[in-house]
Amino acid sequence: MLENFGYIALFTVISILFASLLVFLPVLLRLIKIIPSKPNPIKYTPFECGMETIGRSWVQFNFRYYFYALMLIALDVMVVFLYPWAVDLKQLGEFGFFVVLIFISIVVIGYIYAWRKKVLEWK
Repeated sequence: MLENFGYIALFTVISILFASLLVFLPVLLRLIKIIPSKPNPIKYTPFECGMETIGRSWVQFNFRYYFYALMLIALDVMVVFLYPWAVDLKQLGEFGFFVVLIFISIVVIGYIYAWRKKVLEWK
């Protein structure tokens, strides 16, 4: 059983080393002059549309978009849990049915709570 934790530790060490390599490799390549560094004021000009921005360039989004995204994620998670249950419904029996019924009731209570708080209304 301990060798399973050894595999997890090895995988964790490899992933940390790989992530740090991806962060420090460009710095190292710039220090040993493989990646050229020639700063120029022209390089710092806007290039997306070729025009200077007028007014504020920081656009603030409506926070209700995030609530809709969270509701969509909750619905997707519910589908991910319900699909394997639907495949093995005969083997799970009544216990599996009541467990999923409790799960669906928790999700429905969450949607009712969001509806009562008027989170789902578009203004």
